[in-house]
Amino acid sequence: MIRVLIADDHVLVRETLGAFVENAGGFELTLVEDLDAACVSMRESRGYDLVLLDYQMPGMNGLEGLSRAMESNRGKPVALMSGVANRKIAQDAMEAGAIGFLPKTMGAKSLVNAIRFMAMGEQFIPVAFMNEPDETEIDHPLAEKLTPRELEVLGGLCRGMANKEIARELDLQEVTIKMNVKTLCRKLEAKNRTHAAMIAKEAGLF
Repeated sequence: MIRVLIADDHVLVRETLGAFVENAGGFELTLVEDLDAACVSMRESRGYDLVLLDYQMPGMNGLEGLSRAMESNRGKPVALMSGVANRKIAQDAMEAGAIGFLPKTMGAKSLVNAIRFMAMGEQFIPVAFMNEPDETEIDHPLAEKLTPRELEVLGGLCRGMANKEIARELDLQEVTIKMNVKTLCRKLEAKNRTHAAMIAKEAGLF
């Protein structure tokens, strides 16, 4: 059984997320309403395989709450979720030690798959979320050469992800990712996937 704690101050959100996880089977689930309750539960138990925290619930104070939770969970994985946080917050959370970041817009199947992945100690953040343009961003000439899907795949390459990891996040077959990599390399005149990522980074696309 995978032991998971979900902390969210909105009852409906908390119970809906909990239902998704319980219906999938194979989980021992604990639901709490704020960071203080989460930390108490973590300390009183032997820690959880994964702790999932709402970024904006009471007690979080931004990423300070993440640090508290990581300490209380005895070094085991802690992830953040949010319905409003932007890409910068997600990146900061990962750099601060979060195992992952989940938008609340994720579907049930993708959410459960992500939870299983993070509980095994693997970092997770949706490629599509990280590749969504900020409102302040302008069109990039390099991006105009690629389809939205190819941009998502390229974003995964820039973060050093393997084809199977990108496929899992995008809910696609690995062979589809391989085809996208081949096509975007041709469009960018890149020798290989590493070269494509280097071209994208040097151009400021990611």
